[in-house]
Amino acid sequence: MIEHRLLRSICHASVGTNDLTGAKSFYTPILAILGIELVSEYEHAVAYGKGYPEFWLQQPFDKMPATLGNGVHFGFVALSKKQVDDFYHCAIALGGRCNGEPGARPEYGDPYYGCFIIDLDGNKIEASYWQMTEK
Repeated sequence: MIEHRLLRSICHASVGTNDLTGAKSFYTPILAILGIELVSEYEHAVAYGKGYPEFWLQQPFDKMPATLGNGVHFGFVALSKKQVDDFYHCAIALGGRCNGEPGARPEYGDPYYGCFIIDLDGNKIEASYWQMTEK
């Protein structure tokens, strides 16, 4: 991570959970589809990334219930349409709710293919693939 810090805009993102065990059971298999692994684990938090903890699930620091941010969602990079489809189907099978089935979204641009899920705590997540044609 340190050697790539000049290429990053965001260090990491965190979402609160009221059930860390359940959140871990949900996120570990769906993120694995995208090549994102569990890289850190603590009593109050777990973190996922590609070698660096970029996406955290945690119990709120103030010990109050985790709440949602209206309009907030986290988008994960997929490397193929199949990864988007597999992410969606795995998330639904694990209790996530559909917030937009896999498919093109012309309003986002021709290369976009993605899906939207609401996780077990009500957080909004997305997996998207942007197919670019080489010239």
